[in-house]
Amino acid sequence: MQTLTTVTELRALVREWKRDGQRVGFVPTMGNLHAGHHALIGIAKQHADRTVASVFVNPTQFGPNEDFARYPRTIGADAEGLAAQGCDALFAPTVDEMYPEGVEQAVVVCVPGITTLLDGAHRPGHFDGVATVVCRLFNMVQPDVAVFGQKDYQQLQVIRHLVRDLAFPIELVSAPTVRDEDGLALSSRNQYLSVSERVIAPTIPRTLLAMRFAARGRQPLAMIEADAIRRLTAAGFVVDYAVILRADLAAPAPDERGGLVGLIAARLGQTRLIDNMLLD
Repeated sequence: MQTLTTVTELRALVREWKRDGQRVGFVPTMGNLHAGHHALIGIAKQHADRTVASVFVNPTQFGPNEDFARYPRTIGADAEGLAAQGCDALFAPTVDEMYPEGVEQAVVVCVPGITTLLDGAHRPGHFDGVATVVCRLFNMVQPDVAVFGQKDYQQLQVIRHLVRDLAFPIELVSAPTVRDEDGLALSSRNQYLSVSERVIAPTIPRTLLAMRFAARGRQPLAMIEADAIRRLTAAGFVVDYAVILRADLAAPAPDERGGLVGLIAARLGQTRLIDNMLLD
């Protein structure tokens, strides 16, 4: 596996692959990789001849009170893991390489509408940072296919909107959430949990399963959401949201039951966890 740090060398490599008629897959990450990320590489390899992964902790998607400074940077272990999965190239740029005009002077990409809901409401500006860095990475890598995990469901919908509206010639592939044996969705933030908090954390996927079961009956959706918040609060979470929406994140009708998704964001101690589950 080659490790690249500049756009110039990355484009030269990708240009060589495409000249040989090879299809390029791309998996963007912020590093501190785990089995969930490795699964994305496997899926990319199913859709492409060559695979590029990026590792870049993007400062523009962190708010002033969020964990940018303490977000784990494990580039050595990340590179070893990617190589073991058969990834062809690791793109690990600096902040200056990603934002040559400086972060404060960077062109910002904003996806309207769905970026003001859910995490967008609780983390103002977060999805502007996500859309901006993904646009830059798409332009730098110029992939034929890009793989994003379903665990970050709202982010996935934002990227879908972005690709459609800006006519990126990229096939988006959604990868299912990878879970631990007790159902907790794999996340780099799980390592922040204390031993006792880690025991409580699977309440989130269990609550999503309860929401799925209840949604199959006649119980009003608002009541299902209220029950979910009560369950999470009783377990010790501070709940940002526990909602049921259509798959495109539009609000469903009260009696709607098909094509719905349950989404949860809640804090346990100092750690904020998110998860989702399709309800049918």
